[in-house]
Amino acid sequence: MWIMNLRRHSEVSLARQIYQVLREQMTAGQLRPGELLPSTRELAKLLSVSRNTTYEAYEMLSAEGYIVSRQGSQTRVAAGLHLEKPAPALEDLRKAVQSAATYLADFRTGRPDLQRFPRTMWLQLLRKATENLSAMQWGYTGPEGLPVLREEIAAWLLRSRGLTVHSRDIFITAGATQALHLLAGLLAEEEREILVEDPCHVGMLQVLHGKGFKIRPVPVDNQGIQTEFLTGDRACAVYVTPSHQFPLGGILPAGRRADLIRFARNKDLYVIEDDYDSEFRYRGTPVAPLYSMDTQRVIYVGTFSKILFPALRIGYVVLPPELHKRWCRLRTYADVQNPPFEQAALAEYLHTRKLDRHIQQMRRLYGQRRQLLLQTLEVLFGRTWFPWGDAAGLHLVLEFPGMHFDHEFARRCKKCGIYVTPVDDHSICKGIHLDKLILGYGHLEPAEIKQGLLLLQEQFQKDSRN
Repeated sequence: MWIMNLRRHSEVSLARQIYQVLREQMTAGQLRPGELLPSTRELAKLLSVSRNTTYEAYEMLSAEGYIVSRQGSQTRVAAGLHLEKPAPALEDLRKAVQSAATYLADFRTGRPDLQRFPRTMWLQLLRKATENLSAMQWGYTGPEGLPVLREEIAAWLLRSRGLTVHSRDIFITAGATQALHLLAGLLAEEEREILVEDPCHVGMLQVLHGKGFKIRPVPVDNQGIQTEFLTGDRACAVYVTPSHQFPLGGILPAGRRADLIRFARNKDLYVIEDDYDSEFRYRGTPVAPLYSMDTQRVIYVGTFSKILFPALRIGYVVLPPELHKRWCRLRTYADVQNPPFEQAALAEYLHTRKLDRHIQQMRRLYGQRRQLLLQTLEVLFGRTWFPWGDAAGLHLVLEFPGMHFDHEFARRCKKCGIYVTPVDDHSICKGIHLDKLILGYGHLEPAEIKQGLLLLQEQFQKDSRN
């Protein structure tokens, strides 16, 4: 028991290694409560280390309550240390993460092409912006976000969408998901509902569930949310993606937009507009936000994570003035603010119009990939399918009449190395969209798109034989 495999050249000191071995033996039950330990001199001799080393190890164990030592008596193991071995959940998670990287065809959604992002330029901007920050800006700068970034976002919204927004109404967030977390906390009231498009992004739905909202689904067709089904006197908000409905891809027409605004006014509630990827529209200019129709009832949410790179974690919310104080209070007690360094770099990226040029380049690239996807689908699957939604975004929804794509189908695909998502996975009311699949393509090279569709065709053929 007292023989230990000590690593003499490790960066971990010998004393800490001895402490770790003894602690593990105590919590595993190998050393029992009240059991005598050898003296520091005896243990030093057994392990061929100095007595100072074993004395330091015992000091650590004593300070944390693992051993009991009184003057004139021997050192003993303390009581109540035994722990059952935990389930290997972390190891299972590691295996899941490793297996996620082994897909032969990866059609996951919401993934930009990270290889095309100008990382060298970004790092230069980040360094320059960091050096130019004042000493005060290395402290807490407030829950609103850096003023210079808020001003640049206001200017960018004007030139890209024709949207006139004052910078004081813009609040920086750690992406759209955090924005929805905070808005849910801001608008939540006891026994209140939130109306949600069905289908919708399952991640956003989980956020709302986590905040205790009662979810009232509103059906979606190829033009977005069906406003004739907007009902309920207990609702506090409606969550929509009007410029490019996720996942079906429709653009909400003017008549329905007006219906939605009237409903919000009549019911005294807010519309949360998630404008998650409207920059990438391949026919015509980006769609005008719903926010432009009513700046008091619509809360506009945007993100740079899908435009640039997901790890950036910068999004923004455009809030009506009456919500400003409550937002600041919530953000302060959540995480205070985004780091100022990335904010400053993004402000410079916007100011120099580098973001505008990057979006133009990526719009052309993603448009080409979408076209290749459609052409390859026609070659491999003939006329057995048709696409849904506007020509926009980083994913495509395909309807295969008569086919059945459920969770079990997705599981079979993953087993064969293919990652696809049935629309039913994002549906609140299950079974309505079982003939539809979502294919993300923004991150895929042309050869990967072709190979992935060949594998998907093989899977279809296997399913048809069974």
